Amino acid sequence: MNRSRGKVLAAVMVLLAALAGAGAGWLDHAYETALLPVSPGAADPVVVAIPQGASTAEIAEILHDHGLIRHPLAFRIRARQQGLDGRLQAGVYRLHAGMSTPEILEKLARGDILTARFTIPEGFTVAQIVDRLADMGLVDREELRAALAEAAKEWPYLPRDVSLREPLEGYLFPDTYRVPVGADGRVVDPRIIVRAMLDRFEDVFDRRRQERARQLGLSVHEVVTLASIIEREAKVPEERPLIAAVYHNRLRRGMKLDADPTTLYAVGRTSGPLTRRDLRVDSPYNTYRYPGLPPGPIGAPGVGAIDAALYPADADYLYFVLRPDGSGRHQFARTLEEHNRNVRAWRAASGSLR
Repeated sequence: MNRSRGKVLAAVMVLLAALAGAGAGWLDHAYETALLPVSPGAADPVVVAIPQGASTAEIAEILHDHGLIRHPLAFRIRARQQGLDGRLQAGVYRLHAGMSTPEILEKLARGDILTARFTIPEGFTVAQIVDRLADMGLVDREELRAALAEAAKEWPYLPRDVSLREPLEGYLFPDTYRVPVGADGRVVDPRIIVRAMLDRFEDVFDRRRQERARQLGLSVHEVVTLASIIEREAKVPEERPLIAAVYHNRLRRGMKLDADPTTLYAVGRTSGPLTRRDLRVDSPYNTYRYPGLPPGPIGAPGVGAIDAALYPADADYLYFVLRPDGSGRHQFARTLEEHNRNVRAWRAASGSLR
């Protein structure tokens, strides 16, 4: 009797062990299945916004509601296994139902959010930058203007006793940027763009360049102002240091800069010929009328123009005029007599009033 009961008990134990093994295998299979794509082969994009501060459980529900994962619990378990619980990044993502749960987790952990790419050329004014970003549909003009005004209040390089047409003129560094955007393709907050461009300026105008400015007896604002003029004058990069030398020499002698780009800025243009009426415009930006640097930059200089302002060529030129050969190069002169000969040649070739 006892022996028979023992045999039955042993058989039951074996059966239970077999069932447990089968159960574990079934659970493993179910879990792996739950991680597979909802629609293998699907590629239609699904745009999903993950809010700031969302928990892994909340993210799982959002993804499940969008038909991107099979089971929220499997998503949470996988996130914990991979050490990603609490490390998934907020933002707007472009996903699709052909992605597996591990692939989606990787993308969210990497922060591979929707971004827009834009390029600001060297020499662009604030007005041109605002127009470009608004025309691209990235921002609302008025909202960007408000963000610029807000940032200008805290920008440390601005002179506080000078009236500037555009306070952040020259400081929105010309470069290519990628910024996060929402599902509509617009930047969620224009301050993101402003901050990115100002941060880039500070990366470029580092301690070494600030120390060089101090050696020259110039403030950062003065260097950027001078660099912005060099940026607009120089048609070929290798002439930047020579043009910088002319302006440094004229500033040391107390001469007017007579810089065409500043007068164009004064009359609200960025290009084109100047008239005699333009040259007489009463504006502190008109360096044909007022000596010294204008109140502020007239555009955004690139690193080449900034370095030219900081490290001008060792030359004693005081004048330059564009050559009439269409090369974009300038003819430099040390004396007014020599310069006048160059100007007459340029006038004869171009038909200019000057």
